Amino acid sequence: MPCLVPVHPARTAVIGGSSLRRVPRTKVHDAALRTRLLECASATLSAGGLAALSLRSLAAEVGTSTTAVYALFGGKSGLLEALHAEAFSRLGARLDAVLDQRRTVDDPVEGLVALGRAYRDSALANPHIYDVMFGESPVGRERWWAAAAPTVRPMARVVERALAVGALRPGSEPATVSLALWATVHGLVSLHLRGLRAVDDRAGNDSSAEEVFELALRTAVAGWLSASVVAGRN
Repeated sequence: MPCLVPVHPARTAVIGGSSLRRVPRTKVHDAALRTRLLECASATLSAGGLAALSLRSLAAEVGTSTTAVYALFGGKSGLLEALHAEAFSRLGARLDAVLDQRRTVDDPVEGLVALGRAYRDSALANPHIYDVMFGESPVGRERWWAAAAPTVRPMARVVERALAVGALRPGSEPATVSLALWATVHGLVSLHLRGLRAVDDRAGNDSSAEEVFELALRTAVAGWLSASVVAGRN
């Protein structure tokens, strides 16, 4: 599937009375070109996985040269590193948007569940991008954590809000709660994408996978609830 990235209209050269159309090639290695390359590379990954990503094909799709790709990213490893950071940034923005929803503000417990759903939906919509984010990392551990931070912060904010209103067990460390819930969500999503869904196979339909995820996530959140909240829900 070709990458749908807008380029400038082709110019026409006149040679011996004949009009020859030339494919335009971007020569300015600027931020706009970098963005187009990332968008096209991301679309290629989403459609065909890492094996489908070729610097030469990518440059041709965007209307530039491989020289430009090397100038902007230093090569394929640099491009993957940029895609890695961009993917985490976009997921973080998607999770941040969940925080603005009314139900998340009014009920932080439901907010935690909503964040888990958004995380799962994003991963299932772009499994190849998810693999780049959490597969063999193109960056070192410290840089990986720096890139991944935007996906953890929204959950940490909701956890802090839940602690502030007494919804979670007193004395719970926000970082510990956030990491535990993130690990639950990430583990369930990763199992789903790897086809390790024995419970879902017995049910025999995709809708049950979502139900199992919801139940497991709510159970994980329930383990952190304060006694007063648990009593109020019984």
